[in-house]
Amino acid sequence: MARLQSADMTLVQLRYFVTAATHRSMTEASIDLHVAQSAVSTAIAQLERSLGVQLFVRQRSKGLALTEAGEQLLHDAQSVLAQVEEMTDTVRGHHHQVRGTLRLACFVTLAPFVLPRLISRVEQEHPELRIEIIEADMEGTTDLLLSGAVEGGIVYDFGRVHDLAFDPLFSAPPHVILAADHPLATREEVALTELADSELVLLDLAQSREYFLGMLEGAGVIPRVRYSSHSYETVRSLVARGHGYSILNQVPLAPLTYDGGELRALRIAGDAPALEVCFARVARVRPTARTRAVAALARELFGTA
Repeated sequence: MARLQSADMTLVQLRYFVTAATHRSMTEASIDLHVAQSAVSTAIAQLERSLGVQLFVRQRSKGLALTEAGEQLLHDAQSVLAQVEEMTDTVRGHHHQVRGTLRLACFVTLAPFVLPRLISRVEQEHPELRIEIIEADMEGTTDLLLSGAVEGGIVYDFGRVHDLAFDPLFSAPPHVILAADHPLATREEVALTELADSELVLLDLAQSREYFLGMLEGAGVIPRVRYSSHSYETVRSLVARGHGYSILNQVPLAPLTYDGGELRALRIAGDAPALEVCFARVARVRPTARTRAVAALARELFGTA
């Protein structure tokens, strides 16, 4: 069994530890690894004895919580395992064949615009690579990345997050959306001040909320929120039925909503702040060949080469 020279630990122990830390559960880790739960528990207990530190705090109702030492080991172990995997593939002559499973997070409103094309391209270029998708808001995506639950994420850059690296893909300018029969809907551009007396249908996701409201306040408009929703399509449907205007960064090719309403998207006059869409990963963890391959395909598909 392979052993690391820096301490009396095995790669199997590190793999079991990373899996348990990712799931925050010995039971879920055993299912993922296809081994008995006792094997995971024993391996982690041996690892803790070898290092002389406690890696987890066991909480009956909440599962496993990483200690400070556990957090540090998680980042280092992920890097070690990624390097071992890449070394193994190179020795076997598979360094051009990316395989395995990549867990990828995606900001929930971006998912339908980027994931189908990206997954199709991955299947074409790397048929032995499988993508597992988790959709979340920015806070959830950040937690997934930092916990090791996913290797990469496609997100908006709402502001730099400590320990995350952002690789720009494309810029997404904001648009005002209006019902097709709105008096301003025949225009191509609208100033936010022209909507000062109108009611807002707000996409109410963490950080998106602050971005949209801040944009309006920066233009001197006091937002009058009539409805708010976590759902991108609910916001569009409410606007299409005349319940207010909204501001969104992604515009579907078709103007129709789920219930048959019709919308118009107008450019915002002036310097409305665009959002950068990025491929995100943990900065301190060396990206695996899987992560690098998918990030490269995302850049090729969506913008920055």
